[in-house]
Amino acid sequence: MSLDGTHRFATAFGPVAVAWTALGLSRVRLLDGSGDGVPGGGGALPPVAAEAARRLAAYFAGEPVDFSTLVLDESGLSALDTAIYRELRRVPRGATVTYGELAARAGAPGAAQAVGGAMARNPWVIVVPCHRVLAAGGALGGFSAPGGVATKRRLLRMEGVDLDRGAPMLPGLFET
Repeated sequence: MSLDGTHRFATAFGPVAVAWTALGLSRVRLLDGSGDGVPGGGGALPPVAAEAARRLAAYFAGEPVDFSTLVLDESGLSALDTAIYRELRRVPRGATVTYGELAARAGAPGAAQAVGGAMARNPWVIVVPCHRVLAAGGALGGFSAPGGVATKRRLLRMEGVDLDRGAPMLPGLFET
C-alpha cells in the first residue's frame, strides 16, 4: 500500500478519481467520459482513500453522505483558502450559500471574488461541496468540473435543491 497514490472508479454519476498522500485525501475529481477503462478496484487502498471512494459511490447512488470526517491534505493551501474550504464543509446537503456569505463566514467579508477563485481551485470536488456555492441572487455562477454549470445544476437537483423556486419546467429542458 502506497503512501501516495490515485484510484479511479466508476459511480452512478460517472467516473471519479481520488488521490491521497500520507497526510490525507489530496484530490477528488469528476472525470470526463463514460468510465471506459476506469478500473473498479485493484490493490489495497489506504483507509482514507477507501473510505472516500465508498462515500462518493454512496453519494452518487443518491444516499445522504457526510464527508466532514474525511481527513484532507491541506498542505500548500493559503490560510484564506483553508478557512473557505473548512467553512464550506459545514454547508449541509440540500443547502446553498453565496460567494459573499461564504467569504463572511470564513472571516473575510467582501472577499467574494477570492471565494470564487478558491472554488475554481477546489481540490476536493463533492467532499468540499463547491457546487453548493451560488452567485448573488441565487444564480448558479460557475463550476469548473466537467460539464460545467450543467453538472452543478445536476448535483444540486440530486441533493434536492429547488433552483427554479417551484416554477414548472418543460420536460427535459434542463436535465442532463
